[in-house]
Amino acid sequence: MAIRNIIESGDEILRKKSRPVEVVDDKIRQLLDDMVETMHQYNGVGLAAPQVGILKRIIVIDLYDDHGPIKLVNPEIIKQKGEQEVEEGCLSFPNQFAKMIRPAEVVVKALNEEGKAIKVTGKGLLAQALAHEIDHLDGILFVDKMIPGTLEVVKEEENKK
Repeated sequence: MAIRNIIESGDEILRKKSRPVEVVDDKIRQLLDDMVETMHQYNGVGLAAPQVGILKRIIVIDLYDDHGPIKLVNPEIIKQKGEQEVEEGCLSFPNQFAKMIRPAEVVVKALNEEGKAIKVTGKGLLAQALAHEIDHLDGILFVDKMIPGTLEVVKEEENKK
């Protein structure tokens, strides 16, 4: 496993649409593992492949609960319900946070790391994370969906208090 570099705002790769994964093989599994390790290194809740410079439809999420990391290949939201106003940040936008409206519940179809078709139902934070990371795969960033005037930039010194 390896820690990958996080692509930060301003890099055009974050605006590109990712390609579907044709075959879930050892190379894809290695990428999934690296993405989980990278996400944990930076204390993230989710990470999409474009954020590590790879335009493939791959995301990982970890709510740091009993379920452990979720690794999804070719995820697609097939159902959503309700709304929630949330505060969101992004590893590609360090120390920036904004409020936005996300679905309260989503159902996502995807492939797992074995290449098997699965469905994931997410509510609350999981629904938010799934929607955020899947947006990345289409070149959509959280700042595109933020409620105008809610972007906050937190200085590093404030984080350390």
